[in-house]
Amino acid sequence: MSNERPGEQEGPDAIASRDTPRPAGRGAMTIALVLVLGSIMVSLDMTVVNVAIAHLSADFDAPLATIQWVATGYSLALGAVIPLSAWAIGRFGAKRLYLGAIGLFAAGSMLAGLAWNIESLVAFRVVQGLAGGLVMPVGMTILIRAAHPDRLGRLMSTLGLAILVGPMAGPVLGGWLIDEVSWRWMFFINLPIGVVVIALASRIFAPDGARDPRPLDVPGALLLSPGLAALIYGVTSGGEHGDFARPAVLVPLVAGGALIAAFVGRAVTARYPLLDLRPFRDRAFATATGTMSLFAVGYFGSMLLLPLYFQVVRGESATMAGLLGVPMALASGTVMQFAGRLADKVSPGRTVPVTIAVSATGFALFAHQLSADASYWGLGAALLLVGAGGGATMMPLMTAATRRMPHDQAPAASTTLNLINTTVAAVGTAVASVLLSAAMAARVPVAGEGGLQALHGLAPDARAAVAPGLAEAFQHTYVWAVAFVVLAIVPALFLPRRDDGRPGRGAGQRDEPEPRPETGTEPASGLAVSAASAETRAS
Repeated sequence: MSNERPGEQEGPDAIASRDTPRPAGRGAMTIALVLVLGSIMVSLDMTVVNVAIAHLSADFDAPLATIQWVATGYSLALGAVIPLSAWAIGRFGAKRLYLGAIGLFAAGSMLAGLAWNIESLVAFRVVQGLAGGLVMPVGMTILIRAAHPDRLGRLMSTLGLAILVGPMAGPVLGGWLIDEVSWRWMFFINLPIGVVVIALASRIFAPDGARDPRPLDVPGALLLSPGLAALIYGVTSGGEHGDFARPAVLVPLVAGGALIAAFVGRAVTARYPLLDLRPFRDRAFATATGTMSLFAVGYFGSMLLLPLYFQVVRGESATMAGLLGVPMALASGTVMQFAGRLADKVSPGRTVPVTIAVSATGFALFAHQLSADASYWGLGAALLLVGAGGGATMMPLMTAATRRMPHDQAPAASTTLNLINTTVAAVGTAVASVLLSAAMAARVPVAGEGGLQALHGLAPDARAAVAPGLAEAFQHTYVWAVAFVVLAIVPALFLPRRDDGRPGRGAGQRDEPEPRPETGTEPASGLAVSAASAETRAS
């Protein structure tokens, strides 16, 4: 029996891809726009729920420790299902899996909107998480396969529109629906979006063609999915309680880390691993993911701090806090469009260290101004720098990581990127929560005794008296965000500064010429889709 790992010889996908032309650029852009709509549905749901926690606690008469499972249950399901996406793509096909995930997410949304108690709401949020965890990695796989590497930056920036719309519109839309309609419409709003996405994707996406019949790595799944769930639960619980030394937090953290380490050991030896780690052999992929991890801890961790500062220190409403965060989201989404196109012409290794420095400068200026009466204009200007630097960093990093992935490794690459983003975002949020809790307890005694709930119960005069101490606590926590973002510059300096631009070079392979088939012009491992793609769009 051969000991060759998958991808070391041509499989069905590679054979199909080498004999078929790439889709036209306009077709790939159409696919990207449909994927944006599906991603917006998921990102909206994640950000809308954040502003509803207090209202859900009142409606269901449940404590915060119980209500937080509306968010935590979603995150756990998200982290548990992402590792299975690469295998599921090979087993069922990317198009079928994407349509199924969107349909399940819409169904889970409808059920969540009909929830009759907190237990049913948490259960239906888990259903949403299981579906939402597939949407981004499967969608990214579809895009990588459809895009020519020379246009991948532009298409990735288009996909990044979801990152703009979700954080910008989610809190504002959620606040309005909660105040004027009902929290249930946070979920019902997904139904018409889901119907439109399914209708468009069914017609536009290419047929799946040949699929990879490799078996499911059951031992790997039993190691990685529970390991990620335990790790995310541990960091979330640690952030909630402000203490990582509690047994209820420490045990899942250690168990999750041990399970993930055991999975890595299996993945490098198994013939058909659940998650193919070969992309890490590629320098661009490894350095891009390392840079992204450090940057995301500071960048996404600060997402928790911003609305809390406006609400807790400045006394603003949830809707107003969402509006005050619009400059950052707007700058991020706008710059992202230019940065993605620039990544097609200039190697991200030349630009990303500079863009990270821009974001770090914005964070430093924001932290420097932070006080109980800081000018919103000054804070907004600093947030513009933060958002611009973030938008010019994330998409070029994703482009650098995936541009040279061969067809058969596209699912593994997209799955790994989304897995890292999900886990690191949870870790960043938990770290920010712990640091903020400790800083507030040291400066405001009432916060140390009763946490944020005690602050909400203060009279206006009492709140004004503790506002300077609270602002100082937020300022101290933002310094850590600056530190993590600055640290991301170190691996960014090792990103490739030159890109040969040739598509489909295998992860970890050297620069030998690619073998070409006798009846075609694409490399055997090129990123392409089946010939039926063009026929589908033409019809």
